[in-house]
Amino acid sequence: MKLISSNKSAIIIGAGIVGLATARALALRGYKVTIFERNERAVGASIRNFGMVWPIGQATGPLFDRAMLSRSIWKEICNEASIWHNEVGSLHLAYHEDELQVITEYVEVNRQFRDCGLLSPQQALEKSPAINPDGLKGALWSGEEMIVESRVAVGQVAKYLAEKYDVEFHWNTAITTIDHPKVTSGNRVWEADEIFVCSGADFETLYPKLFLETQITKCKLQMMRLVTQPDEWRIGPSLCGGLSMIHYPGFQAAASLPALRKRYEEQYAEYLKWGIHVMVSQNGSGELTIGDSHEYGLVHDPFDKAFINDMITSYLQTFATFKDWKMLQSWHGIYPKMTNGATELVVDVAPGVTVINGVGGNGMTLSFGLCEEYIGKRFGGLQ
Repeated sequence: MKLISSNKSAIIIGAGIVGLATARALALRGYKVTIFERNERAVGASIRNFGMVWPIGQATGPLFDRAMLSRSIWKEICNEASIWHNEVGSLHLAYHEDELQVITEYVEVNRQFRDCGLLSPQQALEKSPAINPDGLKGALWSGEEMIVESRVAVGQVAKYLAEKYDVEFHWNTAITTIDHPKVTSGNRVWEADEIFVCSGADFETLYPKLFLETQITKCKLQMMRLVTQPDEWRIGPSLCGGLSMIHYPGFQAAASLPALRKRYEEQYAEYLKWGIHVMVSQNGSGELTIGDSHEYGLVHDPFDKAFINDMITSYLQTFATFKDWKMLQSWHGIYPKMTNGATELVVDVAPGVTVINGVGGNGMTLSFGLCEEYIGKRFGGLQ
């Protein structure tokens, strides 16, 4: 890939995954990029997740293509920077006939576009020793999902960008004012040709009027991590229960999904009230990340709810069995989420100033693709 020569400069606010993806796309096009992060490292939603690069969650079409583009960029960076990643794929497990029907329809619609297939119970159990075999009727296999350890990988990507593309980072530097071409932090001022605000929900501080006028909210999710499994035991693919099928847009291709949703609304009303669907992934050291819940609103309770964690664990035990269930950590993350059905917010707030935001819970999956598409369209493709 040949870098484009340019004398242009860009400032990015925020060193989370959207900011890093924007920086990469600009640096490839010859921009001198400077990133400002208010903390000493990225500590927000970009590191408080499963680490899943998750194309299966996106509907076939532009968003699936974007997810696959993101995946290819992630893989390229991970290989170049020696970042741990695991192309494990995923399994959605069916324990009821209506779940199996949704999976069957999904495969019929998508198998010509994706690496997916319908597995028998025995085939699924051969892929993962962590599946609960009791009552298993089948599984949806997808080979396209990849895991990174986000809380480590995001910092490693920043280091990679600094070393490969000379991206300059200013940590512990909160930008309080933007007046193109200038950004200000205290009595310090920097200038650039282009300014991008990629600071997640924090853009509310810089542009409160825009935030109030935008159809956007904030989502709080609760997650947990279980200890390293003994004897280097691995679960194989990431595992999902049936509730995940009504959470991800990709499953809307199944004609019988509304009927499944109706059953869940009756049987799992309390789960849906708290936006709970349950998944598990495993990192390189053998720890298991499990979750999650989804609470929407502009202000959230700063204290986690133990009963939500209990509900997540209880549902997980219906489809997964582990060697050790001891909890290592629990936490919550908060990310901005569009309420009008949009998959992102990209808006020019002033000449030379652009907000890139609102990718919801799909930051790890879509950010690299989104920013490559947008920057490429605006400033030209690569040679």
